[in-house]
Amino acid sequence: MMNRVVLVGRLTKDPELRYTPAGVAVATFTLAINRNFKNGQGEQEADFINCVVWRKPAENVANFLKKGSLAGVDGRIQTRNYEGQDGKRVYVTEVVAESVQFLEPKVASTSNSNQHVGNQSYSQRKAPQATQNASSNPFAGNGKPIDISDDDLPF
Repeated sequence: MMNRVVLVGRLTKDPELRYTPAGVAVATFTLAINRNFKNGQGEQEADFINCVVWRKPAENVANFLKKGSLAGVDGRIQTRNYEGQDGKRVYVTEVVAESVQFLEPKVASTSNSNQHVGNQSYSQRKAPQATQNASSNPFAGNGKPIDISDDDLPF
């Protein structure tokens, strides 16, 4: 038998972190995943998938993801049921995440207090730092050949 789910989507709200009576962390969140087609009115539709993650990954999800964050989930479908407060049986289908990947740099998913920086791509934000590091790189040739003998090479 196989039960494997791989999803990529955006969180619809901040993850909810709780702890069991035994002290085990559990986080729940919902991913919005756009469908590959538009409906008859030309509107993009989305599916909203409930996800659950346990232990240390749950704490990481709660600490680093928020509403709108892009995340990848690898896990399995699980169903459960319980008796609701009104006495009716409630059925729940959710994805139990075995791993959650954070698919955006943290600076891109933080609040856009500086709108200009928030709209830049990750590579544009990193460019000034890369230029600074290149000037202090002792291995940069500055257009000159680097003198290395064959005895200095590890291969």
